[in-house]
Amino acid sequence: MKAVTLVPGSAEGEVFVMAEPLSFWGGLDAATGAIIDRWHPQCGAVLTGKVVVMERGRGSSSGSSVLAEAIRAGTAPAAIVMLTRDAIVTLGALVGRELYGRDCPVVMAAAADWSALTAASRLTVEAVDEGAEIGS
Repeated sequence: MKAVTLVPGSAEGEVFVMAEPLSFWGGLDAATGAIIDRWHPQCGAVLTGKVVVMERGRGSSSGSSVLAEAIRAGTAPAAIVMLTRDAIVTLGALVGRELYGRDCPVVMAAAADWSALTAASRLTVEAVDEGAEIGS
């Protein structure tokens, strides 16, 4: 499947489909990779090493720093696949890549591919400046 690269990189992992958007600020523990937003339906789930599939992000601009810290700590998702652009998520992954040299590619998938993405158990993401490929 073709996608738009928001942050380049390569990743592979088990798919974790977000039931609803997540704000990384107050929603993710960067030390453990666990969802800590007690109102999120997937509270307690660990995102470390997963290909997170979520329609969009939610929340505070400070979420960028939490994602960057998770990347530094090695507890971040392997990749993030979204349906819409999200500047906060994109910035966090870009900062993590620039400061720590670790990839957490972020891509924007086509709506026509969404059901296949959310049904997959495992995905690979290959994202370069010219575009991205998502495979199962």
